[in-house]
Amino acid sequence: MTTKPDVLRYTAFSADPEGGNPAGVVLDASGLDDDTMLSIAADLGYSESAFLTAPPEGLDGDPGRTFTIRYFSPKAEVPFCGHATVATAVALGERIGPGDLTFATAAGVVPVTVRETEGTLRATLTTVRPHTEDVAETDLAEALAALDWPVGDLDTALPSRIAFAGARHLVIAAATRERLADLAYDIDRLTVLMHRLDLTTVQLVWRESEHVFHVRDPFPVGGVVEDPATGAAAGAFGAYARELGLVADDAVLTLHQGADMGRPGVLTVELRAEDERVRVSGTGVRIG
Repeated sequence: MTTKPDVLRYTAFSADPEGGNPAGVVLDASGLDDDTMLSIAADLGYSESAFLTAPPEGLDGDPGRTFTIRYFSPKAEVPFCGHATVATAVALGERIGPGDLTFATAAGVVPVTVRETEGTLRATLTTVRPHTEDVAETDLAEALAALDWPVGDLDTALPSRIAFAGARHLVIAAATRERLADLAYDIDRLTVLMHRLDLTTVQLVWRESEHVFHVRDPFPVGGVVEDPATGAAAGAFGAYARELGLVADDAVLTLHQGADMGRPGVLTVELRAEDERVRVSGTGVRIG
């Protein structure tokens, strides 16, 4: 590194700097090596920070609006991060204007559209191709033991699965809002399981109504106890809900996250019958 980078701070999935999920954003990381990016992310202490460099050769898109983006938690690089994508898109929207962006991530190409409504910028990302897979009974039992959640506290209408839309998340559904609110887990035990299953978060869900859900995401593998608003998991959950027939192929879901941490945020998940990819939307704003 030859110059000190300009590290911006934005929150995603809220128009209030005190809500949503904070992310560090470095719009020009061309002079930074991996260790420096990890060090910046660790110093910030946010669940993830995003770093932009030039796009790879051959990637289609407006040259001024196409980038390579990398994501670092305080502990490691992650393949995809939804809230840092939204935060970065909003930061770019403020500087180069609303419109379409293209991000080359380690998980694949992620298109993002930024729109302005009544002075507020909103970003919509389109995930890579998602999928779900079964979770072994022994692995689910270990996750529940780490969470200290009895099997009887689960919602049997929402079976546990591993869902992917750029990163892997274990979806576990609580039968009540009270169960979801009571989160005090064994960090070391859950971390070991998550590393073994290559999970980014465990997404804990409670269904309020047909299209409204409340979610929480333990993220010990990233060096934080809980993620306040998790765009990657929201995309994975949209694919999960569609594949299991919990919602129609065309549907808009509202996910509330962060209230239990004092940082409420709202994530909008859009499913389209003609496209298996999932769209995740949210507002964003600069912190400080």
